[in-house]
Amino acid sequence: MRAATLTAFGSPLQVHHVPDPRTGNGEVLVEVLATCVPPYAAEVFSGERRYPLEPPVVPGVGGIGRVVSVGPDATKLKTGDLVWCDSTVRARDDALTPDITLQGWSSRGEGGAKLARYLHDGPFAELMRVPTENVHPLPDSAAADPARWSALGVHTIPYGGLVAGRLAAGETVLVSGATGNLGSSAVAVALAMGAGHVVAPGRNRAVLDLLADRFGARVSPVELSGDEDTDRTRMAAAGPIDLVVDLLPPQAPSSVTRATVMTVREYGRVVLMGGVGMLGGADLALPYPWIMRNSVTVRGQWMYPRTANVAMIRLIATGALDLAPERVTRFDLDQVNDAVAHAAMHGGPFDRTVLTPGATQLGDG
Repeated sequence: MRAATLTAFGSPLQVHHVPDPRTGNGEVLVEVLATCVPPYAAEVFSGERRYPLEPPVVPGVGGIGRVVSVGPDATKLKTGDLVWCDSTVRARDDALTPDITLQGWSSRGEGGAKLARYLHDGPFAELMRVPTENVHPLPDSAAADPARWSALGVHTIPYGGLVAGRLAAGETVLVSGATGNLGSSAVAVALAMGAGHVVAPGRNRAVLDLLADRFGARVSPVELSGDEDTDRTRMAAAGPIDLVVDLLPPQAPSSVTRATVMTVREYGRVVLMGGVGMLGGADLALPYPWIMRNSVTVRGQWMYPRTANVAMIRLIATGALDLAPERVTRFDLDQVNDAVAHAAMHGGPFDRTVLTPGATQLGDG
């Protein structure tokens, strides 16, 4: 097969022929039709983000594909099925605290690194080997435009945070980092899940206006400048803030996260999902008395549970989450380095850069 390989950090991806993946029991071979290129991919490939990838590696984060073959333990999947391949792979030998790797992208701890050495390669290739439990059937309607459906790799992440935060219908959510790629997704997903109101603080006025235009009165943009004004943010909510989800990138100062966290109501919940602190800088300091006396729940969430994939597929299939307004720019495998550069320059809300490695012709969008 043909694949794009990261041979060393700081080097361009090389497109060349490599051996086809060989699957064993408990695995599925998938022809990759489409995979989203994250806006920060260039930072990963340069080494700036310090991800624990071990070159040479075929990178990428999940994708849409057609099943080529299945193992004997698959009872419902069959050759030709259109599927979503989830990158979040969990070790099978510890149900309580499984080691996790993001296939072709990242890992957690030595156990995750060990798992990544086995499930090493991701979707920047014509074929990918995927654990059976990470392959999820898509509705027939997805066949019209698999590239657009590859946004599952974006939307499922904030969905995991909203589920972890126990979002209930009608609640008010504050999305910290709402003007970014994942943050804007969180706004859309929260509303699709039934949030009554979303507060969207940020510094990019154009993006804030875009969110307000798309979602109407259920979104309240708050333009920030200099020190964050928590009182203004609370006023924009026009009531208690039930849940705060932080999706700020590693470059953001922890002071911004602290300010938004402390807008949550008594008995409120906070979910930390961003990258604040990953590249150094001050740690997040929250006052113990405030957390204790207000009975605030603060938790971290990395990615999402397996069931999130099925839930997100349903949200899109039913139209609760509408992918039609998203801008999708496609690149074939030979253009992979152009795709990485494009993603870095077009990482705003609902702007998708999609690599299309497979031979199947994809719809325009």
